Amino acid sequence: MPHIPLPEHLPGITGLLEYSRVTAEPIRQLTQFILRGENSLTPAERELIATIVSHNNECRFCTAAHTAAADLLLGETETCEIMKQDIDAAPVSSKMKALLKIAKQVQVSGKAVTAESIANAEAEGATDVEIHDTVLIAGLFCLYNRYVDGMATVAPADPQFYTGLGQRLVDHGYNRLTNGYDHLKKQN
Repeated sequence: MPHIPLPEHLPGITGLLEYSRVTAEPIRQLTQFILRGENSLTPAERELIATIVSHNNECRFCTAAHTAAADLLLGETETCEIMKQDIDAAPVSSKMKALLKIAKQVQVSGKAVTAESIANAEAEGATDVEIHDTVLIAGLFCLYNRYVDGMATVAPADPQFYTGLGQRLVDHGYNRLTNGYDHLKKQN
């Protein structure tokens, strides 16, 4: 049960963003820019960063949503599940493994990021911008995870909900839908 009254048909972050559209707009713009804007990291790679942080923060809603988006962008469902258990075993590049390890360090604390992990990412070909963006994405998802769980939002149990949400993120990014979310009232 959420700590404040939220629209019942909008679980997780969506209900919070609708509750406070004035704070939602800059958050959405930043998220759209860093997860879907021009970048040498693909949208799928950036979703992997969001997934590993959300998974390690034990945020059920965000983990399921970003796993679904990453799976759709990758065209398969194995990478996220392997990555959650063992980054080194994940079928991603060595550079991406190094960046995911930095994201996990950020999830623990910004001060947990080591010079060694940065040097390892650089040795694997990560640019300064990619390292910067990894830390920024990881920090942003720590905010989201704490926002979603700190307000005790609802996390649907139905995996199909997250498949639909993942498709929405792939198709429309992090922008508010033009017609809002009334279409979800019929689903819940």
